Amino acid sequence: MPAPQHVGARPVLVIGGPPTTNGDMHVGHVAGPYVAADVHVRYLRAAGREVLFASGGDDSQTYVVTSAARQGTTPGALTTKSWLQIKRTFEAIGVDLDGFAPTDDGYRSTVYDYVNRLYDKGMFRKRTVRLPYSTRTNTFLVEGFVGGDCPTCLADSRGGICESCGHPIDFDALIDPWSILDPDDPVTYREAEILVFPLEEYRERLIAFHESKATTWRPHVVSLMRELLARPLPDFPITYPVDWGMAAPFAETPGQTLNAWLEGMPASMYCHAHARRQRGIEPPANDDAWRAEHDAELVFFVGFDNLFIWALVHVAELIAHEGRYVLPDTILCNEFYELENEKFSTSKGHVIWARDLVAEVPRDIVRFYLNLTAPEHARTNFSRAGLDKVVGERLVGPWNELAANLAKLTAEVGGDTQPLPVSPRARSNAAAILRRFSLCFELPSFSLSRAADLVVQNVERLRAHATRALAANLDRDALRAVLGELFLQVRALVSAASPILIDLAASAARAGDFEPDMRPGALDLTHTTAFAVPGLDLRTALS
Repeated sequence: MPAPQHVGARPVLVIGGPPTTNGDMHVGHVAGPYVAADVHVRYLRAAGREVLFASGGDDSQTYVVTSAARQGTTPGALTTKSWLQIKRTFEAIGVDLDGFAPTDDGYRSTVYDYVNRLYDKGMFRKRTVRLPYSTRTNTFLVEGFVGGDCPTCLADSRGGICESCGHPIDFDALIDPWSILDPDDPVTYREAEILVFPLEEYRERLIAFHESKATTWRPHVVSLMRELLARPLPDFPITYPVDWGMAAPFAETPGQTLNAWLEGMPASMYCHAHARRQRGIEPPANDDAWRAEHDAELVFFVGFDNLFIWALVHVAELIAHEGRYVLPDTILCNEFYELENEKFSTSKGHVIWARDLVAEVPRDIVRFYLNLTAPEHARTNFSRAGLDKVVGERLVGPWNELAANLAKLTAEVGGDTQPLPVSPRARSNAAAILRRFSLCFELPSFSLSRAADLVVQNVERLRAHATRALAANLDRDALRAVLGELFLQVRALVSAASPILIDLAASAARAGDFEPDMRPGALDLTHTTAFAVPGLDLRTALS
């Protein structure tokens, strides 16, 4: 299968779902949507595509309030601290965002413009709903304020969406509800008038949209969408009678706030506007990049537990804007990533913070292991001992032996700096490397684990080739020919692995005086040069 051609390709907008600013990011957080999005974006850039990659903090979630209470701080102080922590964690692990947007006046105005446009079109309905309520505090318990069992799968859940089965949970549907902030506070129910978005009115258009994606999106996404669309769709709450969040601007719901999930699409638009400003480009409007007339390719990277929102609610919202915006081309979801075969749990201390890990282990090593064990289609597991063993045996050891053998072979020709000849077979092999990796990095065949496995396969193949050459006692011309073949393929492998092994690729490219390039024909060369191939280490050197 030939590598994709990108001449005249559409610009790509990539969103890593804005993380809730209720703390720093642990390994389970970054292993899913963010590393995957970063790898895809780095590939697109190496393939010559125009891409804009952005994210930002999600401050309005009720989980901010519960986390702040648990930590003995205020929600505002927690979001400020967490936004900076998350930004630094992304930088530490090499998630190369064009912009990480703050929740500022521009953010809020973008949300209100988006919401008011739907309101003015008459897309919302006023409903009387029955909500969990605390008589002790005289507050409604919605979303992260209330726990209980999911009525669909019976798993322990919170209000709004079940993270286990992905189904929405209607307003009063939790089984045996309890207050997250005060488990001893008996939960009652009280009626409230709120605005809702009637998803059922978009059923046929949502069915048509998702059936058009059924052959290209991941199977779990397709099956969940079919399951949800096979039954009546619930009303999605636009406002809630709670204190935390952005004030609802509607006369019908005085004193209420916007549902935090409603911010997702306008927030993402603002993230891309912020990213363009970081690049020195002033957009004519904060939603400009998403306008239909620009025909951008829109790609969301999200966790499975958020699919109801991103794949149904947000798609219906975009449809409701009646052609103003592009619809997502791909929603690429991941499953849960566990720690030592148990769920990550901050409250129980069962957690490894991503920034702590990359302070101990080089981030290339971390990124490779997260790619190799990526939770693409099922839950997978992070193991600290497994990282050392698997990466040491399958990547670090073989790569360092390859680098050492190349240094010895180069020394045998006297460190000759003259260009090395490249045979047609070497060019064919280099093209095959780029082609196979491209299939792993392109949509819809995107797969981090297969890409990481390809790194292993090619390192071992080249290591064995170099070892045989050392033992063969070749004459100078034959050795130069072998070196030309090896260095061209190492250059191809460095380019192909550059979305994953970002620091190794940068070091090798500097040493070899080239830029990682995955465009078709990028390595159609007649000569190449030898260079000092950098090694890999399982531990970060102490300063």
